[in-house]
Parts: sequence; C-alpha cells; structure tokens
Amino acid sequence: MELLDKYDLPAIKHPIVVIGAGGIVKDAHLPAYKKAGFEVKAIFDLDYKKAMQVARDFGIKVVSKKLDELIGIATLQGCVYDMALPASTILSVLPQIPDESGVLIQKPMGTNLKQALAILDICRKKKLVAGINFQLRHAPYVTEAKKIIDQGLIGDLHDIDVRMNVFTPWHLWKFLFDLPRVEILYHSIHYIDMIRYFLGNPKGIYAKTTKNPLMTELASSRSSIIIDYGDVIRANINVNHDHKFGLKHQESYFKFEGTEGAIKIRVGVYLDYPRGLPDKFEFISLKGDKGWQTLNIEGSWYPEAFIGPMAGLMNKIENAEYEYINAVDDAIHTMELVEKCYEFNDSKK
Repeated sequence: MELLDKYDLPAIKHPIVVIGAGGIVKDAHLPAYKKAGFEVKAIFDLDYKKAMQVARDFGIKVVSKKLDELIGIATLQGCVYDMALPASTILSVLPQIPDESGVLIQKPMGTNLKQALAILDICRKKKLVAGINFQLRHAPYVTEAKKIIDQGLIGDLHDIDVRMNVFTPWHLWKFLFDLPRVEILYHSIHYIDMIRYFLGNPKGIYAKTTKNPLMTELASSRSSIIIDYGDVIRANINVNHDHKFGLKHQESYFKFEGTEGAIKIRVGVYLDYPRGLPDKFEFISLKGDKGWQTLNIEGSWYPEAFIGPMAGLMNKIENAEYEYINAVDDAIHTMELVEKCYEFNDSKK
C-alpha cells in the first residue's frame, strides 16, 4: 500500500498558513505537508529572519512581518491555520483567529488543564474547526496496529506496554529548562493519547515523574505511569531519558497483547537520538500458523504522521459529520489525564 493511501486525504486541499517557524515546523510539519501535496501560502514568526530561512528552505512565497498580515492572507485565500507555537502562547494568539476558521494547534493543549479548558472554550465560542496535533495516532506503524487489532487478528486487546530507555539530549530544547512540567507534558503525553486512542478513557491514572540527579535544573526526565482500565486490561508507560551508556541496552518500543496474538513496534527515532534507527513492526496471530511476522511499514512518526491531523482537519471543514480524531473535544481528555498524572505525583511528595 502506498504511504498516502494510509491517510484519508481530503478531496479539497485547503491552502495553509503557518504561525511559528521552530524546529518542529521545519523537521515535521512542512516535510509532511510537502509529501501530502498541501500548499503553504505564508508563514509568520516573531523571529522574522528564522521565518525567512524556513520559507527559503520550503519554497514558501510569503513571509509575513505581522500576524495581522498573515490573517489577511488566510482570509482572502480561504486558508487553514497551522499554529506551531509554545503551549504558553496559545491563549494569546487563538482569540485573534477569525471565527469559523480551521485551525490545527500544536500539542500540548496549553501548559495545564486550566489553559486547555480555556482553549476549548475559545474554540467553541468562535466556532472554530479545531484540532490538537497529537500526531502519534497517525504514525504508519500505529495505524497498522490499529487495523490489525480492529480486524480481530490478535483477539481482545488487554495489554499495552510503552517502554523508553534512551538518551535524550535535552540541550536541544533550551526552553524546557524554564518550565515546571516537562517529561509527561511534552513527551509521555503522546503515549497517554495513543493508549486512549486504542482503549478509550480509563478509570484513573497513577504517575511518578522524577529528575535526573546530574541535571536537576530540568523539571523531570523519567516517568512511570499506570493507566487504570480495571482488573483485566493493563496499560503501562515506563520512560527513562537518561540512559547515557550507549546503544546496547537502549529500548524504544510499543507492545500490544491480545488474547490471540501480539504486536511489537520498535520506535526507531529515539534510539541513538538524533540519528535514530529504522523502525520495526512485528506481530503474531494464533489464528494462523506463521509465527512472528515482520511487516515492512512505509513512513514513520517523523514526518509522515504529521500528515494525518491536517488531512483530518480539512476533511472536517468540508463535512461536519466527519469523525476527526484530533478534535479539541477529544484532546481535552488527554489533557485531563496529564493533569491527573501531575496531581498524583504531587500528592506523594
């Protein structure tokens, strides 16, 4: 299957304007949009020189010096907004977006639940067609796992295990050192959202997030999370970003177990970061006699998964009945769980 066939690309590809020109835009958003054939009309960033460089790299013809200029272009040309901003600035920019616009907001949905609820309220009052860019749901290996599970090939899903034992060079994201919440809000949030995608909303959540003793200026870099789905289903997230002892014992995987089979996905992007290793998708179904099989999955989390949230937004604009899995009304539940993680963690201090 061709990569783009995995995504429900819209019949009408609305042009895009981008607010923000940071690393996630140049490394993921814009490469994904190029692959999908989406046109980016203009870009804006408070750092005009940075926006100019990104525009040159991706052939964007217009670099707006002011946000108002970008909004004017979007209004005239029927563009959707891609807001790739720091979480703390969303609430200052979102009210400026014209009513009834389409807007994709980079995750997280604010820095805490209070901000997330305020973002949701603005989206509803302004009648925005709005989504949050929880793109892991759209990673090619996750969509393949969802298809296999939905087809019943591994029976009833009862166990999800996320394991990351890697070395992350935090100095690449200097802004994180000034924040009170880091690991869960900016990293494990992806896994919480992915587990919700497979299992729905849980009964509860338990979490502990801790610092690296050699880098105490960062709020946290390790987390253990148990998501409570009752007495039969298990969902665990275990993350350590501080394994600096070489690639030999690094781990980066998702494992799904059912009553009649299992899936294991090696998430290569975090192994030997930032170089990364190839992904690997393996599964076994007791309904057959082939044993463990390896599937070749085209594309990865970066940048291909970033096609999905924008494609879904465009589909939702054209069809109000379209099931947009990145809608703000669903994303708020991921933010609720993140908040509960921090509440549980803080209650044990």
